[in-house]
Amino acid sequence: MDVEKRMQLIKGVAEEIVTEKELKELLEKKKHPVAYDGFEPSGVAHLPFGVLRPLLLKDLLAAGIHFKLLLADWHAWINNKMGGDLEKIRTVGEYFVEVWKIAGVDFNKVEVIWASDLVSKPDYWKTVILVAKQTTLNRALRCLTIMGRKAQELKETAQLFYPMMQCADIFHLSADMTQLGLDQRRVNILAREVGPKIGYWKPVIVSHHMLLGLQGRKEPGGYDEKPEIDIAISSKMSKSKPSTNITVHDSQEEIRRKIRLAYCPPKQAEWNPLLDYAKHIIFRAFKEMKIERPIKYGGEVMFNNYEELEREYVTGRLHPLDLKEAIASYLDKLIKPIREHFERNSHARELYRLVKTQEVET
Repeated sequence: MDVEKRMQLIKGVAEEIVTEKELKELLEKKKHPVAYDGFEPSGVAHLPFGVLRPLLLKDLLAAGIHFKLLLADWHAWINNKMGGDLEKIRTVGEYFVEVWKIAGVDFNKVEVIWASDLVSKPDYWKTVILVAKQTTLNRALRCLTIMGRKAQELKETAQLFYPMMQCADIFHLSADMTQLGLDQRRVNILAREVGPKIGYWKPVIVSHHMLLGLQGRKEPGGYDEKPEIDIAISSKMSKSKPSTNITVHDSQEEIRRKIRLAYCPPKQAEWNPLLDYAKHIIFRAFKEMKIERPIKYGGEVMFNNYEELEREYVTGRLHPLDLKEAIASYLDKLIKPIREHFERNSHARELYRLVKTQEVET
């Protein structure tokens, strides 16, 4: 596959690239550049984690990317997830791997790495300190938003280590590219600035889209300098807000109920979570999308791409309820294999039970 085709695959995953020129140069230089995404093991897996991430991985692997998934157990410990209990956090990490396995992540091509293994490397903490010495206190405080927290929510000095560690992770994972959500861009930008100063490199940033929560648009929360990105971060689907998310364990009836209650204004595409799921999940997983409805309301209609669907919706020819019914059906098709695995497999079922019953601090 030539560089242009690889570029197109990666751009199809990206909401923002810093920078496209550097990405192209990276692909010209390396056949299999390394990218990573990191996850704090906490809470029950939801749509962005269990469905969207595996779908994005397929395109990145097709583009020749060598991908590393970091289970950030120490980061979750610092962030007081699972009550700050490192053993419980490890259990959630094992549960995460089980979800990915059934969701279609190819572990022959994707590495899973634990942060607890990274921090045991001889030079890891030296890198953390080097990053910290190049970072002002104010900059570190601003980067705390990557934890889902703001400076005024700082509880412990240990939390200041978090962004420094996340920068160090990039270099100790040998990551040419950071491939995380837009909510992590502050620390990725920091890594680009600091890396060359401490003897490392300037990673390319490929930030992927963050799925909207079922509530739609929320007011900006001060998570980024760019207003549109701040709103996107504030409005994302969060595991800590059950009423506005869909999990990989939701039943068909629960998915349908949640979707029916979701924000979906007629004739409006902007900040519409249902169209968001259609664009970023359904048309990525399926070649076409069928809307079933009675003949008196227009009958069955098939869409071959997202643009056709959006156009039909904003003109009013597609009713919100018909869109909701279709979205619920397609999401259930994707979630059903994961849900059933955790119902049938005793090991998976026990992992889910432990995760579900453990306290998650947000």
